Amino acid sequence: AMTEVLFYHLEGPPLERVLPRILELCVARGWRTVVETGSPERRDALDAHLWTYTDESFLPHGTRADGDPEDQPVYLTAEGDNPNGATVRVLADRAPLPPDLPAYNRIVLIFDGNDPEALAQARTDWRTVTRAEGHSASYWRQDAAGRWSKVR
Repeated sequence: AMTEVLFYHLEGPPLERVLPRILELCVARGWRTVVETGSPERRDALDAHLWTYTDESFLPHGTRADGDPEDQPVYLTAEGDNPNGATVRVLADRAPLPPDLPAYNRIVLIFDGNDPEALAQARTDWRTVTRAEGHSASYWRQDAAGRWSKVR
């Protein structure tokens, strides 16, 4: 099966605004998802944020600290693990592309357009994905209203 790699270029709203929406869609579609951050501190901050970002919705998620990671529909990590058998992997904060790309149906790589290092890594990752067999890459930007549109 082909792995779809979606590059999400953050320019306005921060990851904290964008990530919950992506995860809500994954959960609604019944897709198990793992979110990998660049540091344990960021993982823990996002873990806390996902409990409180809205009063209306409940987004089931957890980290290794919660136990039973295999039962989590959304698992947050700062490492390369995938204990919940996720088919979607979200990469944030310059988390690296997984070595086993074909293990996932979809990779969502979210990078901060205001961070030169993140931009440079996204360009490198784009080349890696587009040169590899069996993957497709698409590049998305957000408009002022917060809607994502495919650039290429």
